Amino acid sequence: MVIINGKEEKAAGKTIAEYLTENGYNPERVVAEKNLEIIPKSAYGETLIEDGDSLEILNFVGGG
Repeated sequence: MVIINGKEEKAAGKTIAEYLTENGYNPERVVAEKNLEIIPKSAYGETLIEDGDSLEILNFVGGG
Protein backbone atom coordinates (compact mmCIF):
# COMPACT_ATOMS: atom_id res chain seq x y z
CA MET A 1 0.00 0.00 0.00
CA VAL A 2 1.06 3.58 -0.67
CA ILE A 3 0.03 6.69 1.27
CA ILE A 4 -0.84 9.56 -1.07
CA ASN A 5 -1.96 12.84 0.49
CA GLY A 6 -2.74 10.98 3.71
CA LYS A 7 -4.87 8.22 2.12
CA GLU A 8 -3.97 4.60 1.42
CA GLU A 9 -4.01 3.83 -2.30
CA LYS A 10 -3.04 0.95 -4.57
CA ALA A 11 -0.53 2.83 -6.72
CA ALA A 12 2.56 0.65 -6.31
CA GLY A 13 4.21 -0.18 -9.63
CA LYS A 14 3.07 3.00 -11.37
CA THR A 15 5.26 5.95 -12.19
CA ILE A 16 4.42 9.33 -10.73
CA ALA A 17 3.44 10.48 -14.25
CA GLU A 18 1.01 7.55 -14.64
CA TYR A 19 -0.56 8.23 -11.26
CA LEU A 20 -0.98 11.94 -11.99
CA THR A 21 -2.56 11.31 -15.40
CA GLU A 22 -4.94 8.62 -14.10
CA ASN A 23 -6.11 10.92 -11.31
CA GLY A 24 -6.69 14.06 -13.37
CA TYR A 25 -3.68 16.09 -12.26
CA ASN A 26 -1.88 18.39 -14.68
CA PRO A 27 1.81 17.44 -14.18
CA GLU A 28 2.85 20.99 -15.05
CA ARG A 29 0.81 22.42 -12.16
CA VAL A 30 1.84 20.10 -9.33
CA VAL A 31 4.80 19.35 -7.13
CA ALA A 32 5.34 15.72 -6.13
CA GLU A 33 7.14 14.78 -2.94
CA LYS A 34 8.10 11.14 -2.41
CA ASN A 35 9.29 10.07 1.03
CA LEU A 36 10.01 13.71 1.97
CA GLU A 37 12.04 14.37 -1.20
CA ILE A 38 10.79 16.67 -3.97
CA ILE A 39 10.90 14.88 -7.31
CA PRO A 40 11.91 16.96 -10.36
CA LYS A 41 9.20 17.13 -13.03
CA SER A 42 11.69 15.68 -15.51
CA ALA A 43 11.78 12.48 -13.41
CA TYR A 44 8.00 11.90 -13.07
CA GLY A 45 7.99 9.43 -15.97
CA GLU A 46 10.75 7.27 -14.53
CA THR A 47 10.12 7.48 -10.78
CA LEU A 48 8.28 4.39 -9.60
CA ILE A 49 5.87 4.40 -6.69
CA GLU A 50 6.67 1.45 -4.46
CA ASP A 51 4.94 -0.31 -1.56
CA GLY A 52 5.47 1.64 1.63
CA ASP A 53 6.08 4.97 -0.11
CA SER A 54 4.52 8.17 1.08
CA LEU A 55 3.63 10.79 -1.52
CA GLU A 56 2.33 14.31 -1.27
CA ILE A 57 0.91 15.90 -4.41
CA LEU A 58 0.61 19.67 -4.16
CA ASN A 59 -1.64 21.27 -6.78
CA PHE A 60 -1.11 24.95 -7.55
CA VAL A 61 -4.27 27.01 -7.88
CA GLY A 62 -4.32 30.56 -9.16
CA GLY A 63 -6.67 33.20 -7.90
CA GLY A 64 -6.98 36.79 -7.15
